[in-house]
Formats: sequence, C-alpha cells, structure tokens
Amino acid sequence: MSDVTRATPERRILSSFSDYTGAQAAVDRLSDAGFPVEHTAIVGHGVRIVEQVTGRLTRARAAGLGAASGAWFGLMIGVLLGLFSPGGFLGLLLLGLVLGAVWGAVFGFIGHAFTGGRRDFSSVQGFEAERWDVTVDAEHFSRAQSLLSSGAAGEARA
Repeated sequence: MSDVTRATPERRILSSFSDYTGAQAAVDRLSDAGFPVEHTAIVGHGVRIVEQVTGRLTRARAAGLGAASGAWFGLMIGVLLGLFSPGGFLGLLLLGLVLGAVWGAVFGFIGHAFTGGRRDFSSVQGFEAERWDVTVDAEHFSRAQSLLSSGAAGEARA
C-alpha cells in the first residue's frame, strides 16, 4: 500500500498547550529521549490567520525592497559565474550584485505601481491557535507518556 492510500493511524492526545512553543518543546523532549517522533503531530485548534501590518509601502520602499532581493540574486549569479570563469571573480561578483539590485529595484517599483494603490502596506502572515495538542499514534502512546513524565525527558505541561 502506498503512503498516499495508507489510513491515518489512531492518535491520542499526549499533552495540550496554550502556545506553540510549549508543544514544540514537548516533542523536542521526546526526540532527545530517543522516541520515534515521526509518530507524533502538533495539532492546532481554533486556528486563525493573523496578518500583522509592518508598515506603509510606497513606490520608493517597494523599489528598495526589490533592490535588496535583486542584489542577493545577482550576488548568487555573480558567484556562480565567477567560479566558472578563468579570471575576474571580484568583478563578476560586483557586476552581478549591481545588475541584480538595479533590476530588482525596477521590478519592485513597476510591480507596486501596477497595484494601483490597492495594497499600500507590507505585512507578515502567521497562524495563531487557541490550543496546541501533541498527539501520538495510539501504539506509541504509553511510551511517550512515560518519557514525558519521567525525569529523563523533562516535565510536560498538560
């Protein structure tokens, strides 16, 4: 049977946490104790997407952000060309950096101009949940529970 058609094993809740870092720490403690963590999952309940606005996005700022990302891309291309060219490594590196920054700025400016003012802000998206459960395949539940409750894997928060 392939991985796609295999039934999901029965899972049991090992611990619940109010924040993701607590759930992550519990799985890390299991891993540190040698538990096969591929039999665990972190499940968020009451999940919502939160978009945090980080600032106003003007055409100049869009060009600047485009220049920065273009410079990184140009730097990578410059390194690759420089490695396979017989001479002038530093020159190719600088040329890639400058051309990447210029093209990135142009595309950032034009891309933002085409939005017509419909998105004049920058933001970062993330997930928030009311509760995070660490679940374990039923056949491994007893061992995981004993590892979390023993001193070897640290204290579990329920």
